[in-house]
Amino acid sequence: MANGTGTQEIGGLMDWQALQIVRGMAGLNLVGCDLVEVSPPFDTSGTTALTAANLLFEMLCVLPGVPQDPPGPLHGFRIE
Repeated sequence: MANGTGTQEIGGLMDWQALQIVRGMAGLNLVGCDLVEVSPPFDTSGTTALTAANLLFEMLCVLPGVPQDPPGPLHGFRIE
Protein backbone atom coordinates (compact mmCIF):
# COMPACT_ATOMS: atom_id res chain seq x y z
CA MET A 1 0.00 0.00 0.00
CA ALA A 2 1.32 3.42 -0.92
CA ASN A 3 1.00 5.87 1.94
CA GLY A 4 2.05 8.89 -0.12
CA THR A 5 -1.06 9.14 -2.24
CA GLY A 6 -4.21 11.19 -2.03
CA THR A 7 -6.49 8.20 -2.66
CA GLN A 8 -5.39 5.00 -0.96
CA GLU A 9 -7.00 1.77 -2.13
CA ILE A 10 -7.59 -1.01 0.37
CA GLY A 11 -6.50 -4.26 -1.26
CA GLY A 12 -4.67 -2.42 -4.03
CA LEU A 13 -1.60 -3.73 -5.82
CA MET A 14 1.57 -4.47 -3.90
CA ASP A 15 4.84 -3.03 -5.19
CA TRP A 16 6.02 -6.35 -6.60
CA GLN A 17 2.70 -6.89 -8.40
CA ALA A 18 2.92 -3.51 -10.13
CA LEU A 19 6.51 -4.29 -11.09
CA GLN A 20 5.48 -7.63 -12.61
CA ILE A 21 2.75 -5.92 -14.63
CA VAL A 22 5.16 -3.29 -15.98
CA ARG A 23 7.81 -5.88 -16.86
CA GLY A 24 5.13 -8.06 -18.45
CA MET A 25 4.40 -5.28 -20.94
CA ALA A 26 7.77 -5.67 -22.64
CA GLY A 27 7.28 -6.29 -26.33
CA LEU A 28 3.79 -4.79 -26.49
CA ASN A 29 3.06 -1.91 -28.83
CA LEU A 30 3.12 0.73 -26.08
CA VAL A 31 3.20 4.40 -26.99
CA GLY A 32 3.37 5.92 -23.52
CA CYS A 33 2.99 5.43 -19.80
CA ASP A 34 1.62 7.38 -16.87
CA LEU A 35 2.45 7.44 -13.18
CA VAL A 36 -0.03 9.33 -11.01
CA GLU A 37 -1.11 9.93 -7.42
CA VAL A 38 2.23 10.42 -5.69
CA SER A 39 1.71 13.10 -3.04
CA PRO A 40 4.83 14.20 -1.12
CA PRO A 41 2.83 15.78 1.75
CA PHE A 42 1.38 12.33 2.55
CA ASP A 43 4.69 10.51 1.95
CA THR A 44 6.37 11.20 5.29
CA SER A 45 8.86 8.33 5.00
CA GLY A 46 9.63 8.73 1.29
CA THR A 47 8.81 5.11 0.49
CA THR A 48 6.06 5.97 -1.99
CA ALA A 49 8.37 8.34 -3.88
CA LEU A 50 11.06 5.64 -3.99
CA THR A 51 8.58 3.04 -5.23
CA ALA A 52 7.22 5.49 -7.82
CA ALA A 53 10.74 6.31 -9.04
CA ASN A 54 11.51 2.59 -9.36
CA LEU A 55 8.29 1.92 -11.29
CA LEU A 56 8.89 4.89 -13.58
CA PHE A 57 12.42 3.62 -14.27
CA GLU A 58 11.00 0.20 -15.14
CA MET A 59 8.41 1.84 -17.42
CA LEU A 60 11.13 3.71 -19.27
CA CYS A 61 13.16 0.51 -19.61
CA VAL A 62 10.21 -1.26 -21.22
CA LEU A 63 9.35 1.50 -23.71
CA PRO A 64 12.64 1.63 -25.68
CA GLY A 65 12.51 -2.12 -26.26
CA VAL A 66 9.25 -1.84 -28.17
CA PRO A 67 9.77 -2.02 -31.94
CA GLN A 68 8.72 1.36 -33.28
CA ASP A 69 9.18 2.84 -36.71
CA PRO A 70 7.38 6.20 -36.67
CA PRO A 71 7.16 8.25 -39.85
CA GLY A 72 9.32 11.34 -39.89
CA PRO A 73 12.85 12.51 -40.65
CA LEU A 74 14.38 9.46 -38.94
CA HIS A 75 11.99 6.95 -40.53
CA GLY A 76 13.73 3.59 -40.72
CA PHE A 77 16.73 4.73 -38.63
CA ARG A 78 17.38 2.78 -35.45
CA ILE A 79 20.11 2.91 -32.83
CA GLU A 80 20.90 -0.53 -31.46
